[in-house]
Parts: sequence; C-alpha cells; structure tokens
Amino acid sequence: MLKTFTVGPMEANCYILYNPGKRKGLIIDPGAEGSRLIKFIQEKKISILYIVNTHGHPDHIGANRKIKEYTGAPILIHQYDAPMLTKSEGVLPLVFLSEYSSPPADTFIREGDLIECAGMRLEVLHTPGHSPGGISLLTDDSIFTGDTLFAGSVGRFDLPGGSEEVLLNSINRILSLDENLTIYPGHGPSTTVGQELRTNPFIR
Repeated sequence: MLKTFTVGPMEANCYILYNPGKRKGLIIDPGAEGSRLIKFIQEKKISILYIVNTHGHPDHIGANRKIKEYTGAPILIHQYDAPMLTKSEGVLPLVFLSEYSSPPADTFIREGDLIECAGMRLEVLHTPGHSPGGISLLTDDSIFTGDTLFAGSVGRFDLPGGSEEVLLNSINRILSLDENLTIYPGHGPSTTVGQELRTNPFIR
C-alpha cells in the first residue's frame, strides 16, 4: 500500500509504503509535519523499518528527527547528500523554522543497492543533478524520483551542487525505463514515464 502526504511550506510529497498484512513499511522524504505522519503510522499500526531521503534538501528531511525518535528507524541517504542533514547553510533553512531538524545518516545508500522491507523491494538509482546525491527508488511498477523529474517539469539545477547536464542525464535514464512505470515525484501529482516522454516540455 502507498499513502501520499503533501507536507510543509514547499508542499513536498512524503510517501509511506507499507504492507498492511505484515504492518511493516518505510517512509520516503518525511519533510515536515511529523506529528501528522506519526498519527497515520499509529492508526495503521505500522512498524517503520527505514527512513529514506531521496536527497538532502530541507523540504524532504525536515521531520527526520521526529520520525526517527518515534520509530527508531535508521536514516538512509546517499553519502554525497549526507552532509546536508546536519548542515543547512544556503538551502532555504529559514522557511522551515524549528521543524527543520535531522540526525546524521545511519546508512549510506548507493547505486544498485536494494532496500527490502516486508516483501517489498526498492532498487536505488543514483540520479544526481538537482543535488549531488539525489536518488530515485525503483519498484516493479513505479519509481520515486525525488526532485529529479516531475509531472510536466524537472528539478532545479541552480542550487549548490546542481548541474543541468547531470540532471538531464539522470532524467534520460529514468525515461529509458518502462513507459508504464508510475512516477511519484517529490512535488506535485504522479505521472508515468510514457506521459513525460510525450508531453514534458523540458525533455530534449
């Protein structure tokens, strides 16, 4: 099962992917509103095994601390973005006020790693460009793209560590996958690989 929350002043997408039978799951990008996320976890009686950050920008990690304190789950992030968890300089920290808070990473994840949880499997793809350590998470029928690719748009590349060329290479990699894959981005509505291939005005 997948539950999507839009959280925080930047309206970031947070995803809770869980197996209702086993009551276990993981959370992707708990960017804000930790109490709201915890309420859902409590209601569904889910044991969260992992906190996965697609990248280290504040709107995607702001509730890491609150979720970790409640669940005890380890924080997973690519090593290139791991310094952002504890150093907010230059990445819009003021809009998050006191909620922006994250402990350091527990585990670094990298290209090709598999995150297995309650019968679910997510493959880590390193998709930098928006940030040096940006990742996407690939399942059998979907991909969580963080701020790399959106419905009808693409991630910014003008923040520290960003690169237009690198971002477009990452996007082209995503768009080489099965056209039927559902894309769950870091902001905005879901889409599909095929839809973006046909209609995204930023794709070259």
